[in-house]
Amino acid sequence: MAKYIYEYDNWTDFSWQDKAINTLFGEVRHIQGKIIGQMNALGFSAKEEATLTALTLDVVKSSEIEGELLNYEQVRSSIARRLGINTAGLVPSSRHIEGVVEMMLDATQRYTSDLTAERLFGWHAALFPTGYSGLYKIEVGRFRTGEMQVVSGSMGKEKVHYEAVKPELVDAEMEKFLYWFNNEEQLDPVLKAAIAHFWFIIIHPFDDGNGRIGRAITDMLLARAEESGERFYSMSSQILNERKIYYEVLQKVQHSTGDITEWLFWFLGCLKNAMLATEESTQKIIRKAEFWKLHEHTAINERQRMILNRLFDDFEGKLQTSKWAKMTKTSTDTALRDIKDLVKKGILKQTDEGGRNANYELV
Repeated sequence: MAKYIYEYDNWTDFSWQDKAINTLFGEVRHIQGKIIGQMNALGFSAKEEATLTALTLDVVKSSEIEGELLNYEQVRSSIARRLGINTAGLVPSSRHIEGVVEMMLDATQRYTSDLTAERLFGWHAALFPTGYSGLYKIEVGRFRTGEMQVVSGSMGKEKVHYEAVKPELVDAEMEKFLYWFNNEEQLDPVLKAAIAHFWFIIIHPFDDGNGRIGRAITDMLLARAEESGERFYSMSSQILNERKIYYEVLQKVQHSTGDITEWLFWFLGCLKNAMLATEESTQKIIRKAEFWKLHEHTAINERQRMILNRLFDDFEGKLQTSKWAKMTKTSTDTALRDIKDLVKKGILKQTDEGGRNANYELV
């Protein structure tokens, strides 16, 4: 069995080949600057909208990587409330979602504050408010005192992917990690984010939730890299898309003797893809912002506002009267009146396809 990276002396003196990552690193920094420039050119409300969308995606997708599906609207509402963003159609959120959101916002909004064991314990407790992960009671708000294996497969056919640092070494390893996190200032924060993610996952200091906390740590350092709590892209969203490679690279590099070039290369590539995906959604946000600017004096009721926002965001399928009625919890008569009113104002139009149910889209 190949040794794990942490079984070597001074295992955290990571090394990498600059030549292999320099081009990609330069591209990432360039795109980052470009996105921040684009965003700063937007008006205040559009920028808020972009941040809200990116943070919501981050929370939802980070949980989805762990196989947990959170309600998008609840997450979005929880973030909007906490950031004081005034948006239509807020819904109440469950205690669990509030906890996940709290951790994410603490990481991204208080990105200049030190990362301490206490702070991590707070994040952990927020993720597991009941003290249980699913059906299992876990140690919450403290580092683990038991062995930790990452396994897959059915009972009796388990496959061990990783065996983490021994429990008696966790405290000392985390102390070293946190000291580095708070005091290392020579490294570029983007590279630091990549290293911190890997280092934290290798220690696997908690009974559960290590992936989500690791990604929150990454987001915190990316916020430092941009010197801003405003988030415009979602790394977790991209990790979810590349999940298979993410685990493959982790598995490979966990046996390295200290050279983590392959991990850094993957991380930077993933970050670049996350940012490129954002450029598309930014265009959407810009269109939406321009639309509301154009219609700031148009009489539009709350129901119409809600559906129009949805059409700019992530509306699935065709817009029909019945769907409008269902989404706004009104009668089909009211829905039809709302739609006809927007058609008259030149905001919606009926599509060409005939049939019993008329379909509508933005002009």
